Amino acid sequence: MTTEPTLRPERPFFSSGPTCKPPGWSLEKLDIKSLGRSHRSKYAKGRLKYAIDLTKELLGIPDDYLVGIMPGSDTGALECAMWTMLGARPATVAAWESFGNVWIQDAVKQLKLKDLQVLDAGYGEIPDLTQIPQENDVVFTWNGTTSGAKIANTDWLAPGREGLAINDATSAVFAMEMDWSKLDATTYSWQKVLGGEAQHGMLILSPKAVERIESYDPAWPLPKLFRLKKGDKINRGIFEGATINTPSMLATEDYIAALEWVKSIGGRQAMFDRADANAKIVKDWIEATPWMRNMVADPAQQTNTGVCMVFQGEWYDSLSDEDKAAVPKKIASKLEEMDIGYDFNGYRDAPPSLRIWCGGSLEAEDIRRLLPWIEWAYEELKAGNL
Repeated sequence: MTTEPTLRPERPFFSSGPTCKPPGWSLEKLDIKSLGRSHRSKYAKGRLKYAIDLTKELLGIPDDYLVGIMPGSDTGALECAMWTMLGARPATVAAWESFGNVWIQDAVKQLKLKDLQVLDAGYGEIPDLTQIPQENDVVFTWNGTTSGAKIANTDWLAPGREGLAINDATSAVFAMEMDWSKLDATTYSWQKVLGGEAQHGMLILSPKAVERIESYDPAWPLPKLFRLKKGDKINRGIFEGATINTPSMLATEDYIAALEWVKSIGGRQAMFDRADANAKIVKDWIEATPWMRNMVADPAQQTNTGVCMVFQGEWYDSLSDEDKAAVPKKIASKLEEMDIGYDFNGYRDAPPSLRIWCGGSLEAEDIRRLLPWIEWAYEELKAGNL
């Protein structure tokens, strides 16, 4: 039996979304002058535009790309891209985890795309993306939040390809560099890598995507929240702070605070470095722990954000399926009860697992302190004490 550790994480927030707030965050630091005012007022609209401009600056988004704030978090932004752009040519939807499979269901059951290729893979794997024709529009998830599997590169997207590339990057932006030259519609939510509040999403469009929106009218009706055009041209006001619906200015100010924190520590590269360092702590521990393995076998496809791990070994393998499913739940529940670590059980539809968020808003020392507690809880469970 292992001895109960003595060091506790100072910030026990390990959720994969909404994720940990940036270090030093507090409500008192937020600008609240826009609260209680119209989002169309000069000041509030200026804050929304500032959020957009700072996003472009920090992510290195090309000047001729448009960035807009959308309702409905990443889901709203991604589905807006699908509803407004797909159907003009053959399409592929590629998925290797829970949310990617939602986009497949959208394409098959809601949009009912006629010329559709579906590529999927199990948790921890990536399908063969070289099977995707370059003339096809493609929808894919850069980084699988629920499986811990990410694309290793964008070599499978040819430069100047005919089809559009629609990229769900919600747990990748600010943790991995985006290859903007090959991306036409990219979406993410504030609640992920930046530790912002949920509700709003970002939609980033290339000139090629704008041309598609302006030249193509889908066969299906578009709800107001997805209408990006004014007449036969894209409504550029949406990408200058005139959001489609009323945004939360408090959530907006929280997003701005997160962006300003990123800028203060050195920009996106600093965030990449922090996520890489945090993930290395967890991955090294997994390698050194005989009863644990990374859900993703290929190191090139292992994420640096939501690292997912599954149990193995003689004791675990001897359990019934029901008891196996209970192992990560009991460990996560016990450590949450003790205020050691919150929300690091695996995703509900994934194989029984633990998932530790390693994005740049977390401090490495808190991750180091969590891991011995997982070892302790595992041994307590084996001994029948949990």
